[in-house]
Amino acid sequence: MAIDCAYTIEGQGPALFLIHGIGARKTGFAKVVAALKDRFTCISYDLRGHGDSPLPEGRFGLEDLVDDLEALRDRLGIAQAHFAGHSLGGMIGPAYARRYPDRVLSLGLLSTAAFRTEDDSAKVKAVVAQMRDKGIGQVLDTLTARWFTDAFAAAHPEVIAWRKQQVMDTPAEVFLTVFDIYAETEMAPWLHEVAAPALVLTGELDGGCNPRLNQQIAAALPKADLVILEGLKHAILIEASERVVPPLRQFLLRQG
Repeated sequence: MAIDCAYTIEGQGPALFLIHGIGARKTGFAKVVAALKDRFTCISYDLRGHGDSPLPEGRFGLEDLVDDLEALRDRLGIAQAHFAGHSLGGMIGPAYARRYPDRVLSLGLLSTAAFRTEDDSAKVKAVVAQMRDKGIGQVLDTLTARWFTDAFAAAHPEVIAWRKQQVMDTPAEVFLTVFDIYAETEMAPWLHEVAAPALVLTGELDGGCNPRLNQQIAAALPKADLVILEGLKHAILIEASERVVPPLRQFLLRQG
């Protein structure tokens, strides 16, 4: 059953829903919103159990997250919109577009994964198993090392601490559940069905959402642009929003 997610709206123009990833918050898109709100009505929201959104009862899956997004769109009375998601959000967006193609003007798939090999999948699932076994806090250094470049982490320890605290402030079972969804979702069998124009963008050094996988994602989508940001890992919205915004803005403006 869908829940009412907490959201913020800024800007004017065509609607753009911004979908965050695991253990993050709607505020992670703040710099993107600041750069796009002159041309787009930016709607950022907290996934269920994250930030200011209600804590769900029991387990949930990708389709429930799609239900939440559709409930928000319906509540706001928006007929059609652009959708851009980071990491897990980059899976929610295409899954939404597959179910509601007439609602979607375009898609942004930022730092997400599909076409994982057995080895790729095993590595992600091993991280989840390690967190369940040892506790999330014990694995946080491993996660942040995968999310941020060494140079950024050394220069901005306060940002790393803030991101870790976001994770710890997310209820453990919610965090593990969304990590399970991220680990177990495989878009490869149905991605070709998503007809909306798409921007596929990732960091060159993102181990879990690497250029190899994103090249396959772009090739599978009927209409896709591929952008690889040199020298970045997974946390592109935090470490380098100023590099994400130009290709995203250009892509959105081309969609009219």
